[in-house]
Amino acid sequence: MSAQPESPQDSTTTRLYLALGRLNRALRRDAKDATIGHGGLSALATLIEQGPQRAGTLAETEGITAPAMTRIVNSLVELGYVERTPDPADGRAQLVAPTTSGTALVLDKRAVRLRALQERLDRLSEDERAAVTTALAALENLTSEMS
Repeated sequence: MSAQPESPQDSTTTRLYLALGRLNRALRRDAKDATIGHGGLSALATLIEQGPQRAGTLAETEGITAPAMTRIVNSLVELGYVERTPDPADGRAQLVAPTTSGTALVLDKRAVRLRALQERLDRLSEDERAAVTTALAALENLTSEMS
């Protein structure tokens, strides 16, 4: 059985998928001295942006299982990047919140990645940068209905 040729739409989808994946990996490599993995950094950034929350809620937001989030949170607690506190709405539950050092880590790693992305954008032609700017709203829309 032979594979069917890609339609132009399939080709665009494949190219977009590969380009975004490669760009994401390249930007992560730029933070090669990271003390925590991408999952931990993402969870920590979410806590900074959205505030303290239960680990289960954080797992839903990050799109991972509760046990996986528990492992990430335990690691972040050990490293001193997050702390657990009793949930005022339910004393049996705990909230997870970033510490000062956790917030500093995220801001530092974000700055490194933003500088790396800016350097990549600077290498583009003026027309290419304009095309990226034009496509930005559409790319943001692709992430707005994640579930």
